[in-house]
Amino acid sequence: MSHLYTTKVTAVGGRSGTIKSDDGILDLQLAMPTELGGKGGATNPEQLFAAGYAACFENAVIHVSRAQADKVRDDDIKVVGEVSLLPNGSGGFVLAVTLDVEIVGLDQAKAEEIVEAAHAVCPYSNAVKGNVDVKLNVTTR
Repeated sequence: MSHLYTTKVTAVGGRSGTIKSDDGILDLQLAMPTELGGKGGATNPEQLFAAGYAACFENAVIHVSRAQADKVRDDDIKVVGEVSLLPNGSGGFVLAVTLDVEIVGLDQAKAEEIVEAAHAVCPYSNAVKGNVDVKLNVTTR
């Protein structure tokens, strides 16, 4: 199978280090969150994962909605990604994700149908399927 897109990011120094993409567009300092005993003041892997998942999932909703009779404008979709870090009971950690999806201009049933279809095509959803608890909340206006 041919790759549609590939990117590479280098991390140095773990949660209190830096990350930089090969093209230099992403170049960030990381910091352990204060809630985990760190100094805070910079982004962390969970924030980056939440941002990536929210943006990717929103695009999956856009993609699915294009095949619908009732078209939804890109700006009428909002996804808020929440990522939680939890102990796994074996000395390690797991993630849990909540995606709050709001779609303007659709009835609740149609919005839920689109979000479920998006969950089936989103690369992040497919990557974590069976490994990460993902909760989907759908609202309309």
